[in-house]
Amino acid sequence: MNSAPLRTRIPVLLYHAVMDDPPDWIAEFTVSPKEFASQLDAIVASGRTAVTLGTLAAHFATGAPLPPRPVVLTFDDGFADLVGPTAEALAARDLPSTAYLTTGAITRGRPCLLPPAPMMTLAQAPLLEQYGMEVGAHTATHPQLDTLAPGALRRELRVSKAVLEDVLGREVRHLAYPHGYNSPAVRRAAAAAGYTSAVAVRHALSSGTDEIYRIARLILRRSHTVADIEQWMEGRGAKAAPYPDSLPTVGWRMYRRARARLKGPEFAG
Repeated sequence: MNSAPLRTRIPVLLYHAVMDDPPDWIAEFTVSPKEFASQLDAIVASGRTAVTLGTLAAHFATGAPLPPRPVVLTFDDGFADLVGPTAEALAARDLPSTAYLTTGAITRGRPCLLPPAPMMTLAQAPLLEQYGMEVGAHTATHPQLDTLAPGALRRELRVSKAVLEDVLGREVRHLAYPHGYNSPAVRRAAAAAGYTSAVAVRHALSSGTDEIYRIARLILRRSHTVADIEQWMEGRGAKAAPYPDSLPTVGWRMYRRARARLKGPEFAG
């Protein structure tokens, strides 16, 4: 286990949908509105200070100061609850956050590998910023990025960035890898596409020495409780990044690449 001291461990939470009746494919990673409210209250009670992923990335890049006990809340994909009840719950508690949007999933007529679900729309993306949410990219179609050919990888990263920049009227600098899947080549491509940070999953605490192009996050499942949140806020309950990929992780990547060569791009989930 990583030996980063407790005081330097940074919980970066990964949420997906916040709803009572999610589609089956995302149910495991869905939190009910009631449980979500309880978890947010536990974060506030912990004394942690919420910052955006951009603030954390600036610390990694330049040494910009962080509050003594930071926490980052992130939301992937762009489910319908995000613009409205979820953003309102965050704003009511003065909790800034970062939303990573899959442009194909929130734009009618665009291709996307995500199964059907209630989603926000691309036109609503500026509303997130009004609630104090930072907007980042989560690719165009939500593929397993580490299985793509170089040209397809570049398109996924650049198209989603350009689409969001067009609707927001500003630069989009932060990326989330679908399902956390990445590799050295993917990380280099993210930097080349103009992103200044990228988040993975890893289900680990981040730290002051984490890697800016695979920042560790803790993925929320429906089985997680307030007790889990409280433990993570203490810097406990998970290993701390950075750490090298395990042999099973490398092996799983090789298997998925071989499968993608036979079947083509697949949904990352």
